[in-house]
Amino acid sequence: MTGRKGLYSAFNDVVLLGGVRTPWVDYCGALGQVSPIDLGIKVAREALTRCALPGEQIDSVLAGSVAQSSFDAYLLPRHIGLYAGVPVEVPALQVQRICGTGFELLRQAGEQIMRGEVERVLCVASESMSRNPIAAYTHRTGFRLGAPVEFKDFLWEALVDPAPGVDMIGTAENLASHYGIQRADVDAYALRSFDRALAAQEAGWFAEEIVAVEAERFSLNGYQARGIALPRKTEAVDTDTHPRSSSLDALARLRPIHEGGVQTAGNSCAVVDGAAAIIVSKGQGHQGPVLGRLIAATAVGVPPELMGIGPAPAIRLLLERSGLRLDDIACFEINEAQGAQVLAVQRELELDLDRLNIHGGSIALGHPLAATGLRLSLTLARQLRALKARYGVAAACVGGGQGMAVLIENPDGIH
Repeated sequence: MTGRKGLYSAFNDVVLLGGVRTPWVDYCGALGQVSPIDLGIKVAREALTRCALPGEQIDSVLAGSVAQSSFDAYLLPRHIGLYAGVPVEVPALQVQRICGTGFELLRQAGEQIMRGEVERVLCVASESMSRNPIAAYTHRTGFRLGAPVEFKDFLWEALVDPAPGVDMIGTAENLASHYGIQRADVDAYALRSFDRALAAQEAGWFAEEIVAVEAERFSLNGYQARGIALPRKTEAVDTDTHPRSSSLDALARLRPIHEGGVQTAGNSCAVVDGAAAIIVSKGQGHQGPVLGRLIAATAVGVPPELMGIGPAPAIRLLLERSGLRLDDIACFEINEAQGAQVLAVQRELELDLDRLNIHGGSIALGHPLAATGLRLSLTLARQLRALKARYGVAAACVGGGQGMAVLIENPDGIH
C-alpha cells in the first residue's frame, strides 16, 4: 500500500474481447428521440456478434447511464441484457460514476472476474443528452396559489455543483487560473482536437469501432417488442457528426461562457448522444484474439471546485501501484471535458502532446457522459495494436471532484 488515498484494482487474467459504439451524434440530432436503452441494446447485440459470442455465454450484465432519459430508465441494464439475448437467469446491475461510468463498468467487471463469480461480463454504457428531461422535484403535492413553478432544464441545472457553488465550466476556469492557461492555449488545443479527429475520420480510423444505427425492431420471445426509430428521410447514421473544420480565428471569435474566461462553446466538449459496449472476459481458457488486457483501474477524489484535475492523481496512483513510469505509456486517452481542464492535466503530469488523444477527443467528437469511458478504452486498445505498443492509459475527470483511470496492455506489444 502507498500513502496515496484512492481505489486501486489490479487484474491478472482479465481481457477485453472486443467492443463497439454507435456514432456520436449531435444534441437533438438523428438519435435525439432514441431511448438510451435501445441504443444500449444495439451496441450489446453488435458486440456479441463481433466477438462471435452467443448471449448464453454472458454471466453478468453491467450497464450505465447518468441521466433519467426515459420513464423505464430504472430497467436499463436489465432490458439491455434481455433484449441482447442474455439468459433470463443472468443478473444485471446499473452502474454510475458520472463521466467515469464507462471506466467503472470495466473496473467492476474485472473485480467480478477476479473474485471467481463470473467468466464473461457484458459492459454497456448509453447516454441520451437530448432526452434529459425538463423536471420538477417539488410539486408532488400540487401547486400552491402564487408559489413559483419549479420546472427546470435538468441538463443545464446538472452542470452546477452546489457544494462549491461552481458550474463545470467554472471548475475549468479555476484550473486555467492555477496553471496559467490562456485563451489562446485553449483554442489552439481545441483546433488540434478537431484537426486530429477529422484526419482520423477521413482515414477511416473510427469506422472500425462504429456500428451504423438504423431503424430496427428488437424482439424478445414472450415480451413486448421495442426498437429504434429514426427521423424521416434518415435511413442510417454511421459517422460521428460533430467533427468539423475550424480555425484559430473562428475559435477566437466565440464569446467566453464566463466573462473574461478561457472556455467557450468551441473549446469545450460537444453535447452528443451515443452508446458503447465492451465484452470483458477471463483470459484463461479463451481461444482466439483479444482486443487487449485490462491490467488495473483507479478512482480518486479531488476538490469539487477543481474536479477537472482528477485524471492526474488517478494516473499517478495507477502507475505507482502498477510499477510503471509515464515513459512506459505509449499513448494516453484523457477525456476532453474542457480544453483548459485537459491542458491542466497535461501540464501537471508533463505529458507529451504527441502521445495524448492522437485521434482527437471529446471537444471534436463529443461526450455522452456514461459512454465516454468505454469509447476511450476501445479507442485506446485499438491504438496500441496499430502502434504495436504495449501500454496505454485512459482517464477522465468526474463531476463532484473525482478522477478515474484504466491501464490497458496490448499482449502483442513490442515497446
